Amino acid sequence: MTIKFRLILMNIMQFFIWGAWLLTIGAYWFQNKHWSGAQFGAIFSTMGIASIFMPALTGIISDRFINAEKLYGIMHILGALVLFTLPLVENPTTFFWVILLNMLFYMPTLSLSITVAYSALKNSHLDVVKDYPPIRIWGTIGFIAALWTVSLTHNETSVNQFYIASAVALALGIYSFTLPKCPPLLSKMSNRSFTNTLGLNAFALFKTPKFAIFFTFSMLLGAALQLTNAYGDTYLHDFNKINIYKNTIAVKYPAIIMSISQISETLFILAIPFFLRKFGIKYVMLFSMLAWVLRFGLFAFGNPAEGLWMIVLSCIVYGMAFDFFNISGSLFVETQTTPEIRGSAQGLFMMMVNGFGALFGSFASGIIIDQFFTLPDQSKNWHGIWLSFAGYALVIAIIFPFVFRYKHNAALKHAIQHA
Repeated sequence: MTIKFRLILMNIMQFFIWGAWLLTIGAYWFQNKHWSGAQFGAIFSTMGIASIFMPALTGIISDRFINAEKLYGIMHILGALVLFTLPLVENPTTFFWVILLNMLFYMPTLSLSITVAYSALKNSHLDVVKDYPPIRIWGTIGFIAALWTVSLTHNETSVNQFYIASAVALALGIYSFTLPKCPPLLSKMSNRSFTNTLGLNAFALFKTPKFAIFFTFSMLLGAALQLTNAYGDTYLHDFNKINIYKNTIAVKYPAIIMSISQISETLFILAIPFFLRKFGIKYVMLFSMLAWVLRFGLFAFGNPAEGLWMIVLSCIVYGMAFDFFNISGSLFVETQTTPEIRGSAQGLFMMMVNGFGALFGSFASGIIIDQFFTLPDQSKNWHGIWLSFAGYALVIAIIFPFVFRYKHNAALKHAIQHA
């Protein structure tokens, strides 16, 4: 197998594991277990908790003590064992701790997979900038494949979704030990302080107003991402309780409908260079925020029958909502920071989105839904839920252009022109 094919296979399995349960765990929680919304919010906070410190910790370990590909394999094997035990859990508190343990193993593999891929490509004298994106896009395809697998086998509310994820995680863990060696680079790390290794020096960026504002909005947009991941699938499942909708395609195969969001991602990634050159980075970020308003608003008024087009359009809009801020945001960080802290600054950006943003979105949404949008019969007022989420995104979009002020520097102009 060529190195590109080996890395493609790694990415497919990497995101298949996540896709097998991430969007359908809500359906399992509410439709199967009938546990509360506030407790479910805590479940989705586990991604944020794990993202705050585990990638940095495993990065230190792989840089100092053990090959990255071996650590990557170990983390997936441990994650597979945890996922296999998850169906045995019969109370929400224990479920939280088990899923947290799984995320502690899984979240670091996202950055470790990049480390392994970059190292393998460089050692094969390939261009990382040119050759990695076409490899990474197969991860999104793996995520879509997992959604379709779980949906077509009617396992969206079943424990089998965790068994499927566990089996693929175990396979990837074993496969990882066959990947090209990525040894610790002790010499590279020897003259770096422990503070710099953890990326804590990047927190000094908060002293600069434009970065303080940017990272704050990163956290707020990270919360929006958790809302759609946590509740999209179970929202469609709830239409099954209404006779006129229960036999529609969207209710029978909601994960397939939701997978349109990931298909949309691959298309909007290709459109980003055009939008950056045409409108600039600030307005691309703003388009992302307005897309979140549409994402939630279309869900509020859609249904699986005559309103299916709204749900499908919402999924299409997701590609713009997710990719435009994440990619343009990483470009902003890359070109607005000094070379000495670019790596740690990117880590801080991810920490604000997937760490603190995920925590904020998970806890707040669970409490709000329980307090204001859960009816006496424990059903959900989805129209009100999605409208409140749309209102949240709209407030962010209105405030952002007035408070986020900056001037292009030469590096940013060059990056946009060549994007």
